[in-house]
Amino acid sequence: MRPPGYDCRLGPHLQARLAVWLEEGPAAHGWADDQVWTASRVRTLIGRKFHISYSVSGVTRLLHRMGYSVQMPARPAAERDEEAVAAWREVTWQEVKAAGRQPGRGSASRTKRA
Repeated sequence: MRPPGYDCRLGPHLQARLAVWLEEGPAAHGWADDQVWTASRVRTLIGRKFHISYSVSGVTRLLHRMGYSVQMPARPAAERDEEAVAAWREVTWQEVKAAGRQPGRGSASRTKRA
């Protein structure tokens, strides 16, 4: 018995073609400003190449089924200044962070105040 829901609109052969295009990188398909595939860009690519409409969340699920995952940088940016970050955390963050709830008598009722 098959799981409920719609069948994937991109069959295995179309998924293989999509994987090849993804490996070529975004610049090969018109996004020259950076080398990052986003779900929105993949959605646009699928629409251009296959004339099939997907939602952004549908593309995310499709990519996950194809073995792709959200990627985070392997190392911090070269421009990052650790000393400046530490100073900001110690001084500026302490000034701007919310103080939190003040201690005091409260009420368990949603409609009545103590």
